[in-house]
Amino acid sequence: MSDARWALIEPVFVAWRAARTGPGTAARVHELREIVNAILYVNRTGIPWEYLPHDFPPYKTVCDYYAKWEVDGTAQLVHDLLRDKSRRAHGRPANPSAAVIDAQSVKTFANVAEASQGIDAGKKIKGRKRHVATDTLGLVLAVIVTAASVHDSTGGKRLLDELATSHPSVTKVWADGGYQTSVFQHGAAKGIDVEVVKRPTAKGFQPQPKRWVIERTFGWLMQHRRLVRDYEALPQRSRTMIHWAMANKTSRELTGESTPTWRIETDKPPTSP
Repeated sequence: MSDARWALIEPVFVAWRAARTGPGTAARVHELREIVNAILYVNRTGIPWEYLPHDFPPYKTVCDYYAKWEVDGTAQLVHDLLRDKSRRAHGRPANPSAAVIDAQSVKTFANVAEASQGIDAGKKIKGRKRHVATDTLGLVLAVIVTAASVHDSTGGKRLLDELATSHPSVTKVWADGGYQTSVFQHGAAKGIDVEVVKRPTAKGFQPQPKRWVIERTFGWLMQHRRLVRDYEALPQRSRTMIHWAMANKTSRELTGESTPTWRIETDKPPTSP
């Protein structure tokens, strides 16, 4: 994480550390910036925590911070801060008025309990399902992680509840045809107009109006190898990993940075006459 990217979120961690008092808090060995770097490294590369390179803090320490920041909401606070900054950078108000919802099923790893996963009969995937709501820029507004056997409509209702609570300014939601009438009725009760975006009739691939932004968001998530499968033992840990992935993406966008390369730049070999 560059100095510019760290400056965007440093106040959150300064306040977090200042608020922690009591036994054992005086001996703070590791910089929080290095803890964040380690989390983003695992998120991007997909390696197990135990395989963190030795120039990072010990993996057990990193895991402990990751769990603490999930429980106390620090990870989501960082994500929401960067999302709001990104919306303002695009000339949008911090509070969105419209959203897009969809679901993505992914396979799970061996450490995920059987009770925490299921089978998506439509996509023939055994694992978990990510129910996601984004704004019209593709930035995540709400995430719910369930077993893959949970129907899209059930997850969609929970997303609408989350949107009504955390983003009451949202009054319009676009969805695909997989959501049932009960979702539209549930949205209407919350003051949200849910509209189905119909598929184009022409043959071949065509981006669906309004809905293409959330498909692009799923593509952003898949660039983080930790999210290609669901490796997290707990659904709430999986949700937090999505928040870190989006925080990684939005912080790079805000500072105009791209993913660094580890290739060593060398002079081109001389061409033969």
